[in-house]
Amino acid sequence: MKSASVLTLLALFTAGLCAEEPAPPKPKAGDWAQWGGSNDRNMVSDEKNLPDDWDAGKKIGDTEEIDPKTTKNVKWVVKLGSQSYGNPVISQGKVLVGTNNESPRDPKYNLPDKRPSDRGVVMCFNEADGKFLWQLCSPKLPSGKVNDWEYLGICSSPLVEGNRVYVVTNRCEVLCLDLNGMANGNDGPFKDEAKYFGGAGKPIEPGPTDADIIWQYDMMDELGVFPHNMSNCSILMLGDTLYVNTSNGQDWSHVNIPSPNSPSLIALDKKTGQILGEDDAGIGRRLFHGQWSSPSAGLVNGKLQIFFGGGDGWLYAFDPTPVKEGDHDHIKTLWRFDCNPPEYKTKDGKKIKYPDANGVSEVIATPVLYKGKIYAATGQDPEHGEGLGIFTCIDPTKSGDVTTSGCVWNYKDIKRSISTVSIVDDLVFVGDFSGNVHCLDAATGKVNWVYPTKSHIWGSSLAADGKVYIGNEEGDIYIFKVSKEKQEPKKISMGAPVFSSPVAANGVLYIATQTHLYAIQTEKK
Repeated sequence: MKSASVLTLLALFTAGLCAEEPAPPKPKAGDWAQWGGSNDRNMVSDEKNLPDDWDAGKKIGDTEEIDPKTTKNVKWVVKLGSQSYGNPVISQGKVLVGTNNESPRDPKYNLPDKRPSDRGVVMCFNEADGKFLWQLCSPKLPSGKVNDWEYLGICSSPLVEGNRVYVVTNRCEVLCLDLNGMANGNDGPFKDEAKYFGGAGKPIEPGPTDADIIWQYDMMDELGVFPHNMSNCSILMLGDTLYVNTSNGQDWSHVNIPSPNSPSLIALDKKTGQILGEDDAGIGRRLFHGQWSSPSAGLVNGKLQIFFGGGDGWLYAFDPTPVKEGDHDHIKTLWRFDCNPPEYKTKDGKKIKYPDANGVSEVIATPVLYKGKIYAATGQDPEHGEGLGIFTCIDPTKSGDVTTSGCVWNYKDIKRSISTVSIVDDLVFVGDFSGNVHCLDAATGKVNWVYPTKSHIWGSSLAADGKVYIGNEEGDIYIFKVSKEKQEPKKISMGAPVFSSPVAANGVLYIATQTHLYAIQTEKK
């Protein structure tokens, strides 16, 4: 039997992340197969010749269809549901994105009165022309909106590797899907698609435009977790292991935590869905509200660590290799950092009650590793509105167990944020929920400039081709130059709110609005 150290080394080499010192992120050009483009989750792309001028076009009459004759530099545009929060991913000629079922692609998923049924949906399109290929149409949880809020759809970005798609659904489950859907047959050990698609009703037989489920892991049934309103995580893959936020949270009372001992981060075998380990941090006992951050990973002093934003306002680092302890296999905590300063916790000797605008927040944004430092913002459920935030740079080599000694700098002139950052050329770009875009010096935290877009920012920025793209609730995309000098950005209206983040792949910029997915490309002359 191999020793644990050898197994760990093999896992690191399999993940492509074994090195003596932290290496810079690999160039992110070509496909964009996961949230953030790579495991460090830095929202930066090496794509070139991306557009900074386009027209989203006008609808045809009273329909939701966009007239292509009225667009400019739009390669194709497709209709999504009525709400779309997930980010598109692009891999092997296919584009996948989460949405709901309010623009049904298949009438068999309609209600008896022919209205669309409320479901979580992942749609798959052809990268070249936007042709619809297949969809996952996931029923709502019978427990209702306390666990699965109405019409939110599937909010997680899928992860694609080879011919497999991994996604967290609205039902608090991890699904492994065939990238080709049912068109090439029902593959894998899971054969109950008809029962799955039918939900609590009669089975719905799958067709060639339905998803092919390879395996399923139900986190509510298996772990007892209680998601608050929505399950959301963009899965992290290291070698043959998946790392997933369980979305455990409070119930409808906003006081009680039904499953305080359930894990917050788990490890699954990517081939079988078998659980390999769960975190040992006990985050569930300290939750403020819910948990919706996605894990990231990188090297610290040559050793791989997983970074995770907790629903208790702490940033955690875990060893990726599970360790047997009694009856459990644990993902061991390496260190944790309290992202909320003391003045956000008490005032005049009294505790500030969550979710007070001047109080503590969770870490919902994905932590980003850049040049050996970790960057993360605090924020809350957008339903809680605006409030104080904080953005922190942490040195993981100086962070011990239960300490704040690793703080390099923090920036308090930011509001609550659920946005993952873009860091390029030692400049940090981050949006906050109040609609401000901040440009900071990555090494010192010095403010270079702040620009108010005057509308809530839900998504994240994308830095690519010397530009920074970011959208807001008003439906505008702002395009800044990658510069520490403040300049007036370009503003382009998308005609509908933008709650997701722009991504780039193979020379094309992808933007999902609430209702449509755009593939935008500068016309070749």
